[in-house]
Amino acid sequence: MAAQMFEGTQHAAVYLKYRFAPGKELKDAILTYLQEKAPSCTQLAVDVGCGSGQGTAFLAERFAKVVGTDISHAQIQEAKAASSPPNISYLVCPAEELPFEDASVDLLASFTAAHWFDIGKFMNEAKRVLRPGGCVAISTYTTDMSLHYGDCSEKLTQIFREAWDQLLKYSHSRVKHVLEDYKEIFEALPFPDKKRITNIYDKIPMTVAGVVGYLESASPYQVFMKSDPEAAKTLLPGMEKR
Repeated sequence: MAAQMFEGTQHAAVYLKYRFAPGKELKDAILTYLQEKAPSCTQLAVDVGCGSGQGTAFLAERFAKVVGTDISHAQIQEAKAASSPPNISYLVCPAEELPFEDASVDLLASFTAAHWFDIGKFMNEAKRVLRPGGCVAISTYTTDMSLHYGDCSEKLTQIFREAWDQLLKYSHSRVKHVLEDYKEIFEALPFPDKKRITNIYDKIPMTVAGVVGYLESASPYQVFMKSDPEAAKTLLPGMEKR
């Protein structure tokens, strides 16, 4: 079964504000692979589990039409309300039931979302909608992020990871796919010609408030808020102060 963790309007607003777009190194890796494997596939890209559109926008630079899909009405509402290129559209649908014709999609992409899908059903949909010669690009952030600023990088990273470790206690079982760098999802891809890259390092400028907001946007924090609201309300302000 698929899992739905990003339904609330308030959570969707936080997600839009603080979730960062794919960094340069990740985008270059995807575009290089597309140029190598499918240089003529430039018509339709679909970003599955698009959230509020963080990864959708850069696809518009290469494809004539880009569609972002998500099962969350609140996320799609935020995506539609945000400014985006004219060749991007958004719609609500499950990752396992994509409203596209057989063999019609040039690129099926997913940015830090595939661990929420019913993997078997999604892979069947990928086989169905992907045109001959098309590509699938699935990526995820890892949890070993580090912070860098002047001579206090080590201390900042320690503070961040202490907060993140506390949140992971409230993570859904599907987050195991992220902790395993999507190894199982990669193995489930039903295509013989595939490539797994695990050494992409991106530098993304963020403010302290942005780092704190990123943790607030994570699904474990939302679970933490429901399980122990008083403790949750003090975690992030305490982290920000430190």
